[in-house]
This record gives sequence, structure tokens and C-alpha cells, in this order.
Amino acid sequence: MRFTPKSELEQRCAKLQELLKLRDIDGAVIIQNADLFYFSGTIQRSHLFIPAEGRPVLLVKKSYERAVEESGLENIICLESLREMPAILQSYSHKPLKTLGFELDVLPAVQYLRYQKLFSPVEIVDASSLLRTVRMVKSSYELQILKEAAALHGEVFSMVRETLREGITELELAGLVEAYSRKKGHAGFLRVRGFNQDLVFVHICSGRNIVPSYFDGAVGGKGVGPSFAQGACEKPIAKNEPVLVDYGFVHEGYMVDQTRIFCIGELPGHLSRAQEVALDIMEKMKKAAKPGVASGKIYDLARQAAEESPFGKHFMGFPEPVAFVGHGIGIELDELPVFAHGFETPLEEGMVIA
Repeated sequence: MRFTPKSELEQRCAKLQELLKLRDIDGAVIIQNADLFYFSGTIQRSHLFIPAEGRPVLLVKKSYERAVEESGLENIICLESLREMPAILQSYSHKPLKTLGFELDVLPAVQYLRYQKLFSPVEIVDASSLLRTVRMVKSSYELQILKEAAALHGEVFSMVRETLREGITELELAGLVEAYSRKKGHAGFLRVRGFNQDLVFVHICSGRNIVPSYFDGAVGGKGVGPSFAQGACEKPIAKNEPVLVDYGFVHEGYMVDQTRIFCIGELPGHLSRAQEVALDIMEKMKKAAKPGVASGKIYDLARQAAEESPFGKHFMGFPEPVAFVGHGIGIELDELPVFAHGFETPLEEGMVIA
């Protein structure tokens, strides 16, 4: 078990404080689990207050003992009632609080209204883009965890190659992959920021079942039914058809995400050629992804390469393609930057892209 070092937390909070000052926001209140883990090192039920100037404080409802054990922050206190928060936050701020930033991209409306009433007349503004900007560039500490996750990820794909056989159902194979992953320390779930983006951590679909579905991805799979219309179903896997394994491995809170194609036998000629085109596009993207290049330019390059091939209309899902070809990844599956048309985020060293 790995606890985030105090120095790492301090650097993250300091970066956020710089952005808060630039936006003239007096402090940020962090509640959502992914952000809470990133900035405090724990997901115990808490509010983390990071003032624009001064020391952060973690206000814990439950469990205080675990929060103290897991977090490297200096100021950790028990919060008996939300009514105490305005006075506590003010005591940790170096100036009167006029504006507070919250994660309005994920905060439920009912809670927003509650906080608005609680902190009145303080203005509540959206700080989610600032939090995501800080998280976008990974530190050497984070990159090491992601490399470890990638190594474990590779072991699971090797297991798929050894386990895949004609007649095994998608569901059976998915179950074996999930069990093997858990033995390797997988957390057993994927964190996704987007609303209604429920995901299993292993998508296995084959042949004609490699179809789009409701969630924001190029393919989805049939799933077990309309209540969860994604991923594996009871279809037996046959020879000479593509078997898609879209899989995220979560290690020490961080995930890597890959999709690979397997086949028992040989793919039909046009599908084999499509695989070659996809690999060629990926290589072009890797060569073009340099510091300073706008993230949207990588998407434009990939789309142009696809349209110059015989498979342009199939790029990123047919007949309903998604409008991106890559995304940041880390604590959440859908982090910044996004490789999509019109996005101008300059790429930086330390960004991790799926």
C-alpha cells in the first residue's frame, strides 16, 4: 500500500493556489473522490479547503483515523456539522472569503444549492477546470505508478492470449480476465468523471458484437441487456473473427487503458488491412505528439490519415463515430487533454494519453 508523499501533495496544492490567484478565487473546496485523492491522498468523507494563500485543511466527517493515516497534509480536523464550515474556512484564509471554487462539473445540483445557502453571501464559482489542469501534467511520482500499472496491464493481455479459445463466451473470458486482474491487485473499478458514464473495467466483444453503444467510446459491445448495454455478452467466440479487448488496469489509484485486437486463426483480408491502417495512424500520432503542439492537431492528423485510406467512414466508430481519438488518463479515465478537433491545449512533457 502506497501513501502519497507529503511533498507531492504540497506541490499539487501550490500549483492550484497559483491558478486560484490568477482567477481571483479566494479558495477551492474539494469534495469529489478523484480530486480529493489527488490533493489530499485520501478519499475518506471530507471537504478539502485549499485557500489561495495559506495552508490547506482537510475537514473530515468519516473516518478521521483513516484520513490521518492516509493523508500527508498537516491540517486535518474533525467536522461535526456543515454549519461549522464557513467559520473554519475563514480561519484558514489569509483574507476575507468573497469567492469559493467548487467542482461544479460533478457536484449535484441539490448539494450546490445547499452550499450556496450555507456560504451566502460568498459567491460560488466553478473551479473544476483549474483542478483538471493541475492534474493534467503528471509528476515523476505519478509516472512511476503508471509504468507499474502498464507492466501489470501487459501481463493481463498475455493471459488473454493464452486463455482465448474457440467456443469460449465473451462473458466467460471477461470473467477470467477480471479474476486474474484482481489477483494482480486491480482495484476492481474505473473512475470516470463524465455523467452517467458507468463502465466495467473489461470490455470484450467479438465479430458483429463490436458495435457502438450509448457511452462515449468508439465501440461498446452488446452487454448483458438493455439495463447495461456495453461489454461482453453470452456470444461464443468463433474462429477468424476480431476479438476486441478494451481494458483499463487500476494500480495504486492510477489507471492505464489499452484496446487490443485478438483473433483465433486469421482475420479476413479487409479487416487485416484495417488493422494495419490503425497501427499506421497510431504511429503518426506518436511522432506528431510533441511539446507545444495543440491537442486538436493530433486528431486532425489522425482523421486525415483515416480519410486517405479505404476506411475513412469507419474512423472512430461506424455509423456513429465519437469526436475524439485520445484522452488524458490517470486517476480518472477521462482526463485532459483531449485529442479532438478544435482543442488548443498545448501538449506538455508529463502528459499521459490513451
